[in-house]
Amino acid sequence: MRNVRGGAGPVMIGRESELRRLARLASSRDPAVAIIAGEPGIGKTRLVQELLATLPAETVVLVGHAEPGSLARPYEVLLDAVDGRPEQLAALEDPARSPVERLHAGLAIVADLIGDRPAVLVFEDLHWADSESAALFERLADQRGSRLLIGTYRPDEVTRRRPVAGLLARMERKHTVTHVRLDRLTPAQTAAFLAAATGSPAPLRAATALHHRTGGNPFFLEELLRALPGYDVEALVDQPLPWSLADVLRRQVEDLDPVSHRVVEAAAVLGQRIPFDLLADVTGTGEDELITVLRDLGTRGVLVESGEDEFAFRHALVREAIADQMLARQRRRLHEAALEVLLARNGDPAMVAHHARAAGRYADMIAAARRGTTAYLSIGSAYQALQLAEMGLDEAPDDNDLLAAAARAAWLAGLLDDALRYGRRWRDLAGTTSDRVESLYLLVRIAWESRDTGEMRTLTRHIETLIAQLPPGADQARAMTAIAQSAYLRDDLDTALLWCDRALALADEFDLPRVRLTALLEKGSTLTERPVTAAEGRRILSGLVDEAEAAGEWVLAARALNNLVHGEPPADPAEHAETLERMRVDAERAGFESLAVATYFQGRARLAIRAGDLRAAIAALEDGREQDRGYRRRGRWADYHGVFLAGLCLESGDLDRVAQIIEDLAVLPNNPPTTIPGLAFNLACRRGQPDRAEAELTTFLDALTGQPWRSGEQAHDLMSAALQVGLPLPRLDRLATELLDDEVWDAFRTLVDAQLAEAHGRHAEALAGYESIADAHILLAPIRGTVRVGAARCLLAADRRAEAAAHAEAAAALLAEWRGWRVTQLDHVRAQLGMAPTGVAGPVTGAGALTPREREVALLISDGLTNAELARRLYISPKTAAVHVGNILRKLGVSSRTEVAHLVTRP
Repeated sequence: MRNVRGGAGPVMIGRESELRRLARLASSRDPAVAIIAGEPGIGKTRLVQELLATLPAETVVLVGHAEPGSLARPYEVLLDAVDGRPEQLAALEDPARSPVERLHAGLAIVADLIGDRPAVLVFEDLHWADSESAALFERLADQRGSRLLIGTYRPDEVTRRRPVAGLLARMERKHTVTHVRLDRLTPAQTAAFLAAATGSPAPLRAATALHHRTGGNPFFLEELLRALPGYDVEALVDQPLPWSLADVLRRQVEDLDPVSHRVVEAAAVLGQRIPFDLLADVTGTGEDELITVLRDLGTRGVLVESGEDEFAFRHALVREAIADQMLARQRRRLHEAALEVLLARNGDPAMVAHHARAAGRYADMIAAARRGTTAYLSIGSAYQALQLAEMGLDEAPDDNDLLAAAARAAWLAGLLDDALRYGRRWRDLAGTTSDRVESLYLLVRIAWESRDTGEMRTLTRHIETLIAQLPPGADQARAMTAIAQSAYLRDDLDTALLWCDRALALADEFDLPRVRLTALLEKGSTLTERPVTAAEGRRILSGLVDEAEAAGEWVLAARALNNLVHGEPPADPAEHAETLERMRVDAERAGFESLAVATYFQGRARLAIRAGDLRAAIAALEDGREQDRGYRRRGRWADYHGVFLAGLCLESGDLDRVAQIIEDLAVLPNNPPTTIPGLAFNLACRRGQPDRAEAELTTFLDALTGQPWRSGEQAHDLMSAALQVGLPLPRLDRLATELLDDEVWDAFRTLVDAQLAEAHGRHAEALAGYESIADAHILLAPIRGTVRVGAARCLLAADRRAEAAAHAEAAAALLAEWRGWRVTQLDHVRAQLGMAPTGVAGPVTGAGALTPREREVALLISDGLTNAELARRLYISPKTAAVHVGNILRKLGVSSRTEVAHLVTRP
């Protein structure tokens, strides 16, 4: 058996779902066939390697490879498996035997090697396989038994002359085949690949540039990394191709005829997108002749038709390898020819700028850059606009239009350091008051996203000074909206409303529609932050969205929809989902990365929470984090999913993961002061560590001093955690006082007050609170479930069992797709009522009544563990352990711990 060839990367990136599909097939008792397709270097072998590493030790693994030239060597893929078995090898290679005899010999060899054991058989590179190997693969697919048959191939290598073509067609007719198509890595997956290889997140711009350079091919990425000791990702962007890789790439075109060679060299210089007409004009090739050349280059896998009348190199590095071996004068003449054609046709400004710079025509480049940045920003291509603006700024560093475009584009793309650098220079060189106002407006937003409140205050003072110097009109009104934005983002809501109204008055007086929309956005957003004015704020935001979209103000529309999604959720989940999707579309139109990704996936998670589906909520956040995990970011969006995901993991009981997320967050700069202390306190409580929880609570309360709070959900979560670990009542009272400021919504305030009243033994007061908010729309489904559980506990304390049972049933419906501590609390109440655990039909007694968690505890009880030992083993408090034990004894119908062992046995 030959060892599987593996890649150089330390981990496999972007193939998790494909690996899960193959693992399910391998674990099945039924025979299965999987065909893995993908271009060279895409990771087919690595995927197989990862699968084989997961298999049980008793699984037989046979792996064979076809090689170039295998068509004349029968059973090439099986020869490795019989290495060291001369008799069997002779039977396979005996030319005196007929193909049928050799086929039966091959089948017998495989049967002898496998026996009755489960097996995975891998035929690598079927595109090179001989006809007898293809026949063997087909016959093995017909056999029964616990086995998975895998074939890998390159689609571009499949022609009608190769045996694999007929094999694939016959397999489709005769079998159910699982097809796994491996695509190139996305930009986010490329960043994750680089982060895994280098041990630290990659700068966003470097990761994006390397994705463009390699096309997301893992092999090319690995080869570039190997060539640069130390793995400096930013240096890798401009690192020359390793000689070995360049040589491999150039071999694809080394035997071209002169005309084809001229065409492919011109294509290499013309850029990533190559219009047919431009290529024809630059090379002087007639249409029919060029079509013939391009078809041949497509057959060879050098070029692909990427759009209507547009071509691109299949692998970006092939273009680079070809261009690198050309003479500088040769490249310059091609750039000059392309530029003349594009200028005559008023061509794409990005292409004009590219060729103008390469031809040394800098005036043409700057003019094209100015025109192009405006065009790219209007269609939401922020990163492309930034690249174009920077190209122009290389030659005209003080150009105000280019500085403005670079600052806006960098901000939209989430590149805060670049946005700040360009924004400050734009402000300092602003030639008009209007430009200065616009630069300050953007700088306030950048300072907020960088969590630099001191800078925000300084900028706001500058704007206030500017307003005093300006006459009433557009510039003054726009400056007022900048102050309103600053005040709103700093939670100075009264000041924000004051400046919004002033800006609106000027907008009406001077007919300033854009200023009016901006002021309405800031006013509506501010009003939604207060319970008493939230409805009015939502009405304002809803009203301005259509108008902003009609005006092409996609940033304003996306921000308004974002605030609608993250405020009080609409009564109709379908409406909520529609609003979320609309926000994503508008954010993408604007190129507004943080809303198009961060807010969108958080919105999907909140929709799942509202439906009470914890698994779906976690999956949505993991999808969002996957889009971003390999990048090095700064500021507010550094790990925008991490805190949310940690909260859901606290819900589900995945506490080790919470600890890891806290560690990840701790290394990021500019975290809000309360974030890590709040998570650490919650984690200590959920792990049943009262002493540590006390210490973490002190840290959290110190961090909370002087900080705006307003998060009712977090107030409830932290109070629930404190109650679970059994903190003293005075500490609970202090925590509630600090958390329930004036901005917390009434329903959450009532909930926390009820939890506190119950802890003090004031059950009637707590019951009244719980029942008053049992159907409160602002509370998400799992929280309403916990409200019902609290009401049931209070009713049980008053021996009102029928009413308690009704609340328990209502809670079970709300928590049907939830898990974690909320469900555990519900099961405790249901056990006291003699009801079945959540998800179990009918009243159950005896060992069958135990939940999986309770069975685990029962087994520990049967081992003789005390409550204190149980608490340490299960990361819960001794008080909670005692409750567990009492519930288990009741369900089992026994009165002592020693009787448990007779009723609960280990599987």
